[in-house]
Amino acid sequence: MRAMGSVVAIVWCGLQLWGSAAAQDLDTVRPRVPEKALAAARALKNPLPPTPTMIEKGRALYHGKGFCVACHGIDGRGLADVNTSLLKGALPTDFTHARWQAARTDGELRWILQNGSVGTAMASFVPSVLTEKEAWQVIHYLRSLGRPR
Repeated sequence: MRAMGSVVAIVWCGLQLWGSAAAQDLDTVRPRVPEKALAAARALKNPLPPTPTMIEKGRALYHGKGFCVACHGIDGRGLADVNTSLLKGALPTDFTHARWQAARTDGELRWILQNGSVGTAMASFVPSVLTEKEAWQVIHYLRSLGRPR
């Protein structure tokens, strides 16, 4: 009987972990742009080519003027390497997450940089901190973080 209780406890813990991971994954792919603005945001295309020069300019902005690094980390993983069990609310995005990369268009990212993200600590950065051109450069850098090295 004791063994059965252990099995039930292990299965319950596994389901709790799976449910937590599934909820996090759903939150990762949930659009951050409001429904009424989503189609227009998705239609925006990055006018800059994804050259090594543009990516490097975006990297410099991410680590400098844009201070993205303060929340999203040096490697773009957000708080992925931190025990976040005691934190409340939406956590900074992990830009290396493949499902996040696939779920977001450049236009959505541009919209978020201009308008912030409701329900998160992500504020508006365009035009108060970054120019439109700089925002597109940062987006190229964010895309580079999702590529295999």
